[in-house]
Amino acid sequence: MRIPQETVQLIQETADIVDVVNDYVTLKKRGANMIACCPFHNEKTPSFNVNPSRGIFKCFGCGKAGDSVKFIMEIEGIGYPEALRHLAKKYGIELKETEQTPEEVQSQNERESLYIVLDYAKKFYQDKLLKSDEGQSIGLSYFQERGFHTQTINQFELGYALESWDAFTKDALQHQFQIELLEKAGLSIRRDLDGRPDARVFDRFRARVIFPIHNVSGKVIAFGARILKADKNQPKYLNSPETEVYHKSNILYGIYQAKNAIRNEDVAYLVEGYTDVISLHQSGITNVVASSGTALTVEQIRLISRFTQHITVLYDGDAAGIKASLRGLDLILEEGLNVKLCTFPEGEDPDSYVRKIGGEAFKAYLQKTPLTLFGSRPRYYCRTPETILFERQA
Repeated sequence: MRIPQETVQLIQETADIVDVVNDYVTLKKRGANMIACCPFHNEKTPSFNVNPSRGIFKCFGCGKAGDSVKFIMEIEGIGYPEALRHLAKKYGIELKETEQTPEEVQSQNERESLYIVLDYAKKFYQDKLLKSDEGQSIGLSYFQERGFHTQTINQFELGYALESWDAFTKDALQHQFQIELLEKAGLSIRRDLDGRPDARVFDRFRARVIFPIHNVSGKVIAFGARILKADKNQPKYLNSPETEVYHKSNILYGIYQAKNAIRNEDVAYLVEGYTDVISLHQSGITNVVASSGTALTVEQIRLISRFTQHITVLYDGDAAGIKASLRGLDLILEEGLNVKLCTFPEGEDPDSYVRKIGGEAFKAYLQKTPLTLFGSRPRYYCRTPETILFERQA
């Protein structure tokens, strides 16, 4: 599918290199140019340079360079046409393209095809949440009981998967998506029945509320799904498998919604779960991301470091929450970031506590409670319900 040359030129002229790069990394002015630590390789001394007057970037460490389109291609791992579409959407430029045929969708590279089908799935789950009787009575009721407003539900693009073996898969196949793509995206599962051609195909997510997981630029790359009924044979949370576009150790839930607030506040609040992020956002605390129940990784810390050098860890007040927070402290310190630690009274987590005391009181609690850590390798020696104390090792 061809984008007219005049539209390509308009995109290139409109896409400000500083504005584009700032979506992914915090730039600082140095003379006539802007600098940052490179988002393409790990470094602690900035070698990534942006020249606003020429509209180009250049990393003197890894050598990557180019204009705004090239930057999007590199950071998103997508092709030239999709990078143009990304920038056109960002700047509200109309693309006069013909409707994609199934053959054209299939011929695109795998990453671009995955983004397309994952976005389709997101809209399917949103539609079922808001418009189906089952979604409204079960999924929407659950979110409303959690206190989530309509604006919040829309902001995080929450959804619902029907209690059906193959509702999504059937719909996607009817809209010309190939089963191989649905499998690669982690949306559908195919089970061969003793090698027979009538293999069983069914949805990965069924009878669950859906939490879309976005990358830094806002593309849906995976889903988290929570079951609402008691079932010992089913996990409470079910997540997408790793795919070409989703590596759980590299992403933080809420980073797209939080990145500008993290930059402006110059601190990232790190929590454990989806609902912690959403409840804090709704209470006016928007510089918050979650490790989504996985152990904190170096890649996640480096993602935060693109926007701030300060992290405050907000984990549950129980033993499991404290243990989880302690695991990540060394990693944060070893990456050279400043870290504060804040826990909550026994039985509370960020979600429950902000709903109990409100956003302003919660902000005051965060200012009063945390202990600041510097250097590396602190040693835990005592705790109260509100604080964790550390003693420096020799």
